[in-house]
Amino acid sequence: MATGTRDTDEIQLIRSCLRQRFPEVSAYRYNLASVRIRVIDPAFQGKSKEERNALVRPLLAQLPERTRRDISVLLLLAPDEVRDSLMNAEFEDPTPSML
Repeated sequence: MATGTRDTDEIQLIRSCLRQRFPEVSAYRYNLASVRIRVIDPAFQGKSKEERNALVRPLLAQLPERTRRDISVLLLLAPDEVRDSLMNAEFEDPTPSML
């Protein structure tokens, strides 16, 4: 996923927080009101969405409230789920925002 102008201090902070536990993190601000985050890790294998969120939530709690409020996509995938995830395709080639 291209970063360029989307690689802001805010996005770097998100990556830094999540990389404390998960090495493969992608994040970008989709528009003024939306941040998208993708984490790919074997720790998610066989876990429910709730269990995956519980692994990530303490790390996200370190982020400023404004940033947390703007998270619209939190995609938590095991490596073998990447290929079949339609939302993962959006990370690879984001559609233009209407905002």
